[in-house]
Amino acid sequence: MVMSVTSFGRSGVYDWMVQRVSAVVLAAYVLFILGYLVASPDLTYEAWKGLFSNACVRIFSLGALVSLGAHAWVGLWTISTDYLKNGVVRFLCQALCGAVMFVYFVWGIEILWGL
Repeated sequence: MVMSVTSFGRSGVYDWMVQRVSAVVLAAYVLFILGYLVASPDLTYEAWKGLFSNACVRIFSLGALVSLGAHAWVGLWTISTDYLKNGVVRFLCQALCGAVMFVYFVWGIEILWGL
């Protein structure tokens, strides 16, 4: 049984499920935000702040942020393993992408929860 060092034992079915579930969460979130924007043509900063002060919206936004990170990681991992054949270059690319995604995730949490 041959496994890539960077796969951490994942299977193709697991990656497929992560991509599909995260895509559904992201689609639902985009539809929610678009629906809110359409339903509020005279949107003000106070209304927008009020929307995101709701705990349910914050949790939904956090779920979308996690889904975005998972979706991006599986996609970037797949592309990097397909096209970057040099192990060192692939590792560096994946490490850089992982670090950037981690920074964006922490930044998103800080924006959502004001930590």
